[in-house]
Amino acid sequence: MRVAIILAILFSTVILATAEVIPGIDLLEQRKFDILQGKRVGLITNHTGRSRDGRSSIDILFKAQGVKLVALFSPEHGIRGTEDVKLSSGSDAATGLPIHSLYGKTCRPTPEMLEGIDILLFDIQDIGTRFYTYIGTMSLAMRAAKEAGIPFVVLDRPNPIGGVDVAGGIPATLLPEKSNNCGAITSIHPIPTRHGMTVGELAKLFNSEFGISCNLTVIPMRGWQRAMYFDQTALPWINPSPNMKSLEAALLYPGLGILETTSISVGRGTERPFQLYGAPWVDSGRVVANLERRRIPGLIFARASFVPDAPGHSYRGKSCYGVSVTITEREKLDPTLAGLHLVQAFYETHPERFRRYEGFATEVGDSEVWNLLTAKRVAPEVVAKRWKSDLERFSRVRERYLLY
Repeated sequence: MRVAIILAILFSTVILATAEVIPGIDLLEQRKFDILQGKRVGLITNHTGRSRDGRSSIDILFKAQGVKLVALFSPEHGIRGTEDVKLSSGSDAATGLPIHSLYGKTCRPTPEMLEGIDILLFDIQDIGTRFYTYIGTMSLAMRAAKEAGIPFVVLDRPNPIGGVDVAGGIPATLLPEKSNNCGAITSIHPIPTRHGMTVGELAKLFNSEFGISCNLTVIPMRGWQRAMYFDQTALPWINPSPNMKSLEAALLYPGLGILETTSISVGRGTERPFQLYGAPWVDSGRVVANLERRRIPGLIFARASFVPDAPGHSYRGKSCYGVSVTITEREKLDPTLAGLHLVQAFYETHPERFRRYEGFATEVGDSEVWNLLTAKRVAPEVVAKRWKSDLERFSRVRERYLLY
C-alpha cells in the first residue's frame, strides 16, 4: 500500500510538471473567434498577451477572419510593458490602430474611447497579487463596458504563483477612484493580498460580488491545474512589467513587495528587483543576522549592495546596502508572513531611519500592522492570525468562482 501511494504521488508530480497549458487566446482561435464574428473589437492587452507559440494577441485578432479589431487599450507600463511612467494615448506602429492609455489621464475606458466598439476583450498576464495593477484595470474596464452596454470577454491565463494558497490581509478601506488618479487600481476590491485566482476567476468574482454586473464571458485555459507554478505550464516567462523579472520575484511579491511603501528600496532598476532590499543607511550585517534568527521557512538571506535605477526613486543612482533574498523551498514559503518579518527586522535594526509611506496599510491590507510590528513588537505569526477569519470567509465566496 505504501509503495502504491508513493508511486501515485510521483506519477501525479510528473503529470503536473509536464502539463501543457493552452491560454484563452489559443482556445478562442480554435473556436474560430465565434463570439467575435461580425464585431468591432477593442482589446486591452500588452506584450504578455500572446498565444502558446508566441504570436501577439494583437496580430492574431487583427488578422482573424470575420473580426474587426478597431482599438487597443494599454495598462500600466504600456502596450510593450517597458515603461515605468504614466503614458499618453498613441497608435500602434504595426497595425495603425489607436492605443488608448489606461494609465495616464484616465484609468478606465471613456465613452469616447469605446465609441464604435461592439465588444471589449482583456488578455494580460497577471502575477497573483492584489496590488499588482492589471486586475484593477480589468475591473474598471468591466464597469466601463457595463455602462456602454457592450460585452466584456476575459481570455484566461495562469496565476503564476499557483491557485491554491490564499493569504494576507483584506483591506477594509479602499482607495477612492478618481478619473485622473490611477492609485485606486493598486487595491480596487477587498480581496486577500495573495488571492489564488486567475484573471478569469477574478473577473467572475468582481462581476458578481462587487456590483459590476457586466455581460461577462471568460474563455478558460486548457491544462492548467491549481497547484501549478508558472514554470510547470511549459509557457515562456515574459516579464509582465519592467521590474517583475522572474517567477521567484513574483513569488516574493505578495509579501515582501510591501517594502516598496517604506523607506527601503526593493531593488527596482536592478537585475533582481523584489529580491534585493536596502537603503544607503542600512547595516547589512545587522539586518541579515536579525532575519537569520527568525528562521523564516523557504528563504535564505545574504548581505547585498546594489544601485537602484528606478525613475523617481529617492535612492536612484545611490549605493544601497541591505539583504538579498533567495527562495530555497517554495512549497514552504509564505511570502505574506515573510514580508511582515522583513518589516519588523528593518525596524528593529534601524528604528530611526526605517519608516512607512502612504499606501503601506492598503498594500498590507491591515491598518494596524505597522503599529503592531513596530511599537508593540508583536510577532509576525500573531499578526497574520488576525486575518484568519476574513480569509476563511473569502475562501467560501471564492469557491463559487473557481474554474479549475
